[in-house]
Amino acid sequence: MCSVALAIDGQVAAIRESHDATYSHSEKLTLAVAQVLQEAGIVPKQLDAVCVAKGPGSYTGLRIGVSAAKGLCYAVGIPLLAVDALQSLAHRAIAQLTAEELAKLHCIRPMIDARRMEVYTAAFDTQGRPLSDITALVVDGQSLLDELSNGPVLLVGDGAEKCRDTLTHRNALFRPEVTASAQGMFLLAEGKLAEGEVEDVAYFEPFYLKDFVAGKSRQVG
Repeated sequence: MCSVALAIDGQVAAIRESHDATYSHSEKLTLAVAQVLQEAGIVPKQLDAVCVAKGPGSYTGLRIGVSAAKGLCYAVGIPLLAVDALQSLAHRAIAQLTAEELAKLHCIRPMIDARRMEVYTAAFDTQGRPLSDITALVVDGQSLLDELSNGPVLLVGDGAEKCRDTLTHRNALFRPEVTASAQGMFLLAEGKLAEGEVEDVAYFEPFYLKDFVAGKSRQVG
């Protein structure tokens, strides 16, 4: 997911999103930034801050996203904000649920695909507050049993769908169509800006959770 949105007073003024399995952020991100600014009738110097999802997630996607955010902040002289990608996804889910649906949940489990049967995940309450540390979880039939035994757990994000056949507990509720989006970052970003929780533009690094492991190069001939 490559997602860029511009918010004015907490409301979406413009958004561009692309789902692409090739992670071609470098081709689309800067164009998307220009498009949302143009659509909203905003020039960069009118921005109060730029917020980026700090991870966990795709190593390449995080590097490109953070680099673009840093470049814009440095050029315009505005603050850089960073929010947790899983917490942002939890807020995205909360925004799409009714009060009655939220009241029935024990917790929300955003899941970001980390290849094979591994996901990046953490538990959040129905206000979007963290209940557990972020982990790289290898999902099997015994995963999250203690949590699931306490009540319905809503599983969201692109990592949730691949767990459907493995997490068969009756309290496992799946909404994989709730995916990562810059729209889930607005409230978190505004809170950080109000509290002065800004990042050092020069030294900020994404939260990778795991070390980068390069794949084998493909050579022809």
